[in-house]
Order: sequence, then structure tokens, then C-alpha cells
Amino acid sequence: MAVSGKPDRGAPATLITVAPTGAEVDKSAVPALPVTLEELVTTAKECQLAGAAVIHVHIRGADAKPTLDIGRLTDTVRALRESTDLIVQLSTGGAVTDSFERRLAVLDASPDACSLTCGTVNFGDDVFMNPWGFMAELYAKTQSLGVVPEFELFDFGHIAALHRLLAEFGPPAGGHVHCDLVMGVPGGMPGNAATLVQAVAALPPGATWSATGIGRTALPVLFAALAAGGHLRVGMEDTVTFARGRPVASNAELVERAAGAAALAQRPAMTPAAARELLGVPDHR
Repeated sequence: MAVSGKPDRGAPATLITVAPTGAEVDKSAVPALPVTLEELVTTAKECQLAGAAVIHVHIRGADAKPTLDIGRLTDTVRALRESTDLIVQLSTGGAVTDSFERRLAVLDASPDACSLTCGTVNFGDDVFMNPWGFMAELYAKTQSLGVVPEFELFDFGHIAALHRLLAEFGPPAGGHVHCDLVMGVPGGMPGNAATLVQAVAALPPGATWSATGIGRTALPVLFAALAAGGHLRVGMEDTVTFARGRPVASNAELVERAAGAAALAQRPAMTPAAARELLGVPDHR
């Protein structure tokens, strides 16, 4: 896979993030899901070779259930840094049952970057809680620790909250605003081209963005994002079906498909080094 050279924010290259695990999918139902540290490291290596530059990380415990154990998170960050060049982005969302205190503590594992969801959203039958006070506290902690946030936007109200966050607290660590439009979650904005265009138009000036299509919206969102000049997030956190009736075999095949589509759009996959420069992420290795 060809990769871009030195980036700028108008460069014809595509930042691909892989989200390999998540907190919702059950290993017993999806055996290919990486849940052990060894499986996650192997997945990360494969996905970097396939074209990923960022890995969005949820971890599981010994029982394969979601956990925010700080020791396991720290070990995971260290192992991924030792074995890949990927930007290590930890989820501060965890599972919908995780407390605000445990979600804030994720940053103590010293990741390169983290997710920062800009509002509460109905998440299927559950509620993913992100009240303003928690958002502000999390943002302030990212600034003090130098962890670069990616602003996760599930709905249009989240975009308004992002504008407020920036106005009240200033720019993020790294100095650049990068967002991820999470589309197709039941309770959030739909995963289609018309909604994507509206959402992008509402983002802060100068922001870059990626888009994530959940489930069957994965391909419509991928193609719409490429057409609109955005970046991509793929992975088994968001979809476990590659095509009708055919399960995803590995996260790497989702990255390969995204990288192939990006190459056809003449916006080849961005290297991890180029992604660090784009997003303002220091190399902590």
C-alpha cells in the first residue's frame, strides 16, 4: 500500500483509525474479536501493515469482559508502543456502566491520545452519559497531561458542545482539533451522506474529522467521508459483518478495505508518522 509523504492539513492522504474491540461485542459470539493483550498486539501489527495510523483501544479483563483497570491499560499502552508505530488512543468512554471517576483515570495510563465524547446519547437500550461537568473535567485533564483528544460526536448537539468547550477552555493539547463523527448508533445521528455533509459544515473552522459508520452504515459512511475529504475509522468495535451473511474475519481486512477505497479515491493511507504531525501527537516511544 502506497503511503503519503510529509502531510499538511490539505494533503491528499487518509488517516485510518482502527477500533478493534469496543465494549459491546461479546467474544463468545464473535470469536475473531481481539480481547487478550497478545491478540490486541497481533491485531495492531496487522492493521498497521494494512494502512492504519491510529488504534482506538478498549481492553478486556481475564473474563473477556470490558474493564478500565489502570494496570491493564498501562501494560497495553506499553506493549502497543513497543510493537508498533501506531498512535495509541485510549477510550475514555469505556462501557456504559463505568463511573466517571474510572473513565477520568484512563488518562493515568499515559496514552498518546484519547477519545472525548461531547455529550450524552441514547445508545440502543442504554444511555451513554457525558454531562457537561464531566466533559469539562476530562478536557482539562487532557490539557494538563498533554494527551491529545479526539472529539467523538454522535449527534448535532455534540457539535454545539464542542464549540462551547473550545470557547471556554481553549485549544486541545497538540493545538489541533480533530473530530470523529460516530454515525448510525440507534439514538444518534443517522449514517448517511446527507447527514455527514451537514455535520461537517457545523464543525469548528480548521478542524479535521473522520467518520465511523456503525453496522450496516459502515460502507455508506466510508464512501461519503472519502468523497467529502474526511478520514476514516473502521474496526470490529463498530461492525462485525463484512458483507451480507459473511462475518468479519479480522480487523485487518476492514483496514485493508478502507485503505483500498482511499487509494481508489487517490487519497492513500497516511503513515503513523504523518498522522502524528497532522494531529500534533508527540512520539512518546
